[in-house]
Amino acid sequence: MSDLMEMTVRGAHELLKQSWISARELVEEALKRIERSEDRVRALLTITAEQALASADSIDRRRSEGETLGPLAGIPIVLKDNLCTSGVKTSAGSRILYNFVPPYDATAVSRLRNAGAISLGKANMDEFAMGSSTENSGFHTTRNPWDLDRVPGGSSGGSAAAVAARQALCALGSDTGGSIRQPAALCGVVGMKPTYGRVSRYGLIAYASSLDQIGPIGKTVDDCALLLQAIAGYDPLDSTCAEVPVPDYGAGRCSVSGLRIGVPREYFGTGVQPDVAGLVRAAVSTLGDLGAIIEECSLPSTEFALAAYYIIAPAEASSNLARFDGVKYGLRTSQISGHIGLTEQTRDEGFGAEAKQRIMVGTYALTAGYYDAYYKRAQQARTLIRQDFDRAFERFDVLVTPTSPTPAFRIGENADPIAMKLADICTIPINLAGLPAISVPCGYVNGLPVGLQIVGRPFEEPTILAAAACYEQATDWRRVPPVAAQQ
Repeated sequence: MSDLMEMTVRGAHELLKQSWISARELVEEALKRIERSEDRVRALLTITAEQALASADSIDRRRSEGETLGPLAGIPIVLKDNLCTSGVKTSAGSRILYNFVPPYDATAVSRLRNAGAISLGKANMDEFAMGSSTENSGFHTTRNPWDLDRVPGGSSGGSAAAVAARQALCALGSDTGGSIRQPAALCGVVGMKPTYGRVSRYGLIAYASSLDQIGPIGKTVDDCALLLQAIAGYDPLDSTCAEVPVPDYGAGRCSVSGLRIGVPREYFGTGVQPDVAGLVRAAVSTLGDLGAIIEECSLPSTEFALAAYYIIAPAEASSNLARFDGVKYGLRTSQISGHIGLTEQTRDEGFGAEAKQRIMVGTYALTAGYYDAYYKRAQQARTLIRQDFDRAFERFDVLVTPTSPTPAFRIGENADPIAMKLADICTIPINLAGLPAISVPCGYVNGLPVGLQIVGRPFEEPTILAAAACYEQATDWRRVPPVAAQQ
């Protein structure tokens, strides 16, 4: 059944529930897809075939014994490699953790396991989630299934590419400045960043703790809703996880009639390709035709977002990454006597160029004499950005913007670090404000996917899921990329 991996999560669940297919058949098909495409796409760092097949057999046995299983039972998934997985290597895309095997699962991972989802392995990523192209991986560059000469986006590029290439039905990623939504847009799939605090970060290897959030990637909005349903909710192991009730994410009505949609003009300006802006505006018109009330608005503090992010995130990274010193776990490249020398050499050889650059920038911003001039002012700008969103949401139910200012660019094309950072200009403000947002396909430029970003109020994921699902059902942008079509 070569079309198994074209199914949605819900479609696969229905076949499994009726025993028309088995979990083993589904996992075997996924592993065949990986075998046929991985040498070209290179989406994964670790493949756990034996564990996946054993889990599939367990699911099939439980179902045969009459146990009623949930919608994720037997569903093959890949996990971004910064999510700790018990007994499976977890490197965060960095050579400094090339041999790290966690003794525990991240909370999001354990919740998926409890729901019966089957992990096929760990997805490639920019080192410690620092990047927008997956070119910063310490191991290899992942390629876009739509054009193997182009990037899949980042930092969750491996997760998005694996779903687009039909290596898995869905995936988990993490989003610090757009790292789920931007690769989802560039790979033509759906990706969602929940509200900060909606999903536990316990077991997520931290980049910037006040910005990181785990979220789903799938072929459809419903796929993401099902994954979010499994991983959302309070966790006492994460002090930033909110004690907020988890609604039924699949219960939202598919209608935008009367929905008030704001279109912030700052997200269609300099840096956003005209073809991309045109497709997003066409998507807004479609939402209007479906009954939404459309109005332009302004988020004036958006201009500070990029600068503020690239002070706050590196500052937090300089603290978080200080623990990787070659002593307790991970890489040790030196037998130098003395902790300072050992740490210096190990960190020099273990960290890649992008990680080093961000650590140094962050350390500088926190240094006495510069803290007020840089870090404090960046946090003040963050407050202004959040206040802009608060005012906008007094008038609107959701905001709509491009996800990425451009389609996927060629590997090596954005060698200029400033150009690379501009890839996240539409997504970074949402992380600074801690808001939920989803990217859904809205068209193609020269055969490359473009994403529409829908942003909501804190903890109003059902609203953006319903709007995205309504748009998705009214259009026909779900296509099969060339790599998957050739299998």
